[in-house]
Amino acid sequence: MAFNKGPQEPIPEAETDVWSCTNDSCSGWMRDKFSFEEEPTCPLCQSKMEKETRVLPVID
Repeated sequence: MAFNKGPQEPIPEAETDVWSCTNDSCSGWMRDKFSFEEEPTCPLCQSKMEKETRVLPVID
């Protein structure tokens, strides 16, 4: 049995700069603010990453 506690508040979203893996077989990405390097490499496959913008939930 499932209980609903009423209407949920919408999660705020904003355009966010991210680093995305350039390897087509890898889906790795990270938020720009969480990268420690100026031009990071993918932590999953060690390929180059490129900057792009995505609409993501806001993290404080």
